[in-house]
Amino acid sequence: MEAIQATDRQFSSKTIGRIRLGHSKFLIPDMNRATTHLLAATLRSFDIDAHVLPTYKGLDFGKKFTSGKECYPCLVTLGDLLYFIEEEKQRLGKAFQSGRYVFFMPESEGPCRFGMYNKYQRLVLDSFPELRELRITAATTTDGYSPEGIFDAEHVRSSKKAACLAMVLGDVMDRFIWRVRPYEKAPGRTDALAGQALHRLAGVLEQHGADSPLDRVLRELDEILAEGRAIIDSRVAPKPRIGIVGEIFLRMHQDSNQDLIRVLERYGAEVVNASMGEWLNYVSYDGLRQARRKLRLGLKLLRPPQVKSAIKEILSFGIPLLYQERLQKQVFKRARRRIDIAADHKIGNLEKILKQSGVFSFDIPTEACLSIPGIMHCACGGYNGVVNVYPFACMPSTTTSAVVRPLMHEWRFPYLDTPYDGSCQPNREAAIRTFMYQAEQHLARHGRGT
Repeated sequence: MEAIQATDRQFSSKTIGRIRLGHSKFLIPDMNRATTHLLAATLRSFDIDAHVLPTYKGLDFGKKFTSGKECYPCLVTLGDLLYFIEEEKQRLGKAFQSGRYVFFMPESEGPCRFGMYNKYQRLVLDSFPELRELRITAATTTDGYSPEGIFDAEHVRSSKKAACLAMVLGDVMDRFIWRVRPYEKAPGRTDALAGQALHRLAGVLEQHGADSPLDRVLRELDEILAEGRAIIDSRVAPKPRIGIVGEIFLRMHQDSNQDLIRVLERYGAEVVNASMGEWLNYVSYDGLRQARRKLRLGLKLLRPPQVKSAIKEILSFGIPLLYQERLQKQVFKRARRRIDIAADHKIGNLEKILKQSGVFSFDIPTEACLSIPGIMHCACGGYNGVVNVYPFACMPSTTTSAVVRPLMHEWRFPYLDTPYDGSCQPNREAAIRTFMYQAEQHLARHGRGT
C-alpha cells in the first residue's frame, strides 16, 4: 500500500502515457453503452483488438483500493479493470501476461480530479508485481484528445474522424431511445429494438469504419429510426420534458446513477441527457479560445514566435471543431427527418448564454461552463425541469448548484441535484417524485417546446 500512497512517484513512459497499441488487447471502460461499443467496433476496423470492459461488477475491488476521497468514476473504472484482469487470470492461468493489455483512460487539465485518474490507477497496478507491465494509454484535453502517438501515423486522422462518427451515432441512438420509450405501444419494445440497432450499427462500423462509412451508416440509421417511429403510441399525451446535465461519466453511466433516466420515466418524464459530443466539442472550443488569447497577446507584445505558435494551435483546435460540429449537424439533421429527437447545441451558444447572464464565465474551464448555461437553456427552451447529476463532492458540479439553484428558484423552474457515491439514498425516490410533480405543474402552466 505504500506505493499507492506515494505522491512523488515518477512514472515510466513505457507503462503510462501515449502508448502505441500495436497488437495488444485494448481495454475501454464502459461509460455509455452505445458510444463505447460503437467506438470499440470502429477501432476494430483499424485492426485494433478493442474490448469494452464489463462494468459495475468490480465495485469491491474499486472500494478496496481507494480511500473514498477519490472521484466516484475513478473507483468504478478501477474496479472494472481489476475485475476484468482477475477474470482473465482465472481464464488463462499461467498463460496470463499483463503486458498484453492496454487500458484506455483519458485525462484532462485541472482542477477536475479526472486528470489524476490514470496516475492513481497506475499506482494501484504497480502495487501488484504481476500487473506492472499492464499499460495505460491516455489521450488528453491539451491537444483535443488527439490519437497521435497511440495509433499508427497513417491512421491518426482517419481514426479520429471515425471515432467522432461513432460518438455522434451513440448520441443519436440515446436520444432516439429517450424519445420513444416513454410513448412505446408495448413495454420493452424500445429496448429490444435499441439492442438490435446497436448490433447493426456496430457491424457496419467494424466492417467499414476505416473506409469513410458515413453513407452506409446513415442508410442503416434511417431504417432503425423508421422502425422506432412505428413503436410510438400517438395517443399518449406529451409528457414533461426533463433535461439532464452534470459530470459526464455519472450522467451517462446508468449503473453509477442508479438508472436515473428510467426512474424519471417511471414517474412520467421524457428525458434528454446532454450529449457525449458536447464534451468533445467543448475541449476543442476551449483550446481554440486559449489559442486566440495567446495570439492577441503575442501581437500586442510583438512576439513573432508566440504568434506563430498561436496560429498553429488555432488551426489544430479550430479545424477539428469545425469538422465535429458539421458532422454532428449532418447526422442529427438526417435523424430528425425521421423522428423528432432533441437537437444538439453549439458550444458557442452556451458561452453566449453565460455572457448575457453574467453569472459565470468560460474563463473558468470546468464542466460548470456547460452545465450552468445548459440549465438556463432548458429553463428558457421548452423544458419542464432539469436534473444536475454528479459525483459526491465534485467541485464543478457543486459550483453549478451554488450558481443555479437560487436562479431556478427565482424563475420558478423545477431543479434537482442528484449527487452519487455508490450509496443508496433513502430519500431519493421521494425527491424525484416531488421534482416530477413540480415538472407536471410546470407543463400544465407553460406547456413544452416542440
